[in-house]
Amino acid sequence: MMTRPHTTVVLAMSADGKIADVARSAPKFTSSIDFAHLERQVAIADAVLFGAGTLRAHGSAMSIRDSQLIAQRREKQKPDQAIQIVCTRSGVIPSDIRFFQQNIPRWLLTTEKGATSWQNNSQKPFDEIIVAENSAGEIDWEETLKTFKNKGIERLAVLGGGELIADLFTREFLDELWLTVCPVLLGGKDAPNPIEGTGLSLDNAQKLHLLSVENIDQEVFLHYQVIHHDSVS
Repeated sequence: MMTRPHTTVVLAMSADGKIADVARSAPKFTSSIDFAHLERQVAIADAVLFGAGTLRAHGSAMSIRDSQLIAQRREKQKPDQAIQIVCTRSGVIPSDIRFFQQNIPRWLLTTEKGATSWQNNSQKPFDEIIVAENSAGEIDWEETLKTFKNKGIERLAVLGGGELIADLFTREFLDELWLTVCPVLLGGKDAPNPIEGTGLSLDNAQKLHLLSVENIDQEVFLHYQVIHHDSVS
């Protein structure tokens, strides 16, 4: 039995592998079909995890609006909305964004330093603040995911950005990957990729198993299982 949630990355990218333009603005190259796909994946999850950069770009969380998806969650005795967890080492999040007005459960994952201003906020904008910091002042992901599991999060959806996904990827904490390939080219060596960080050598590359591929209109939906090194014979 895993001591962490089943973790799925859900991303849309340009045909040249960019998840945003060079200005890191919120991507507007996806279709309504991809939006509905994203909403379905969020509805499956107990919680959604994303970085502060992703939140700053969008200004809001991916809440569930489809009444049928909400009804399905209720049938499974789940709350209407998945927990929305923003991850930030610094704790710097604009307080005037729509995220704080949405009717959703909000958690903060941060360091001791990042938690300070929010713990002292009398309005209590976060339902829960989780501090999980290692000796280097970074997020301790093993401890974090164990905490999520202990708090009842069985399925976790990760929506970006590339640095956060890289942290989970290099530690082999990812189980599935949904990629929507959109018919647009962005270019730019500084435009963000699905996985940032230092990367892996070819010898250590993480293998994927293609579960499904679907072409709808001009977009391609790819679904992969992540093959962990300890499961390869």
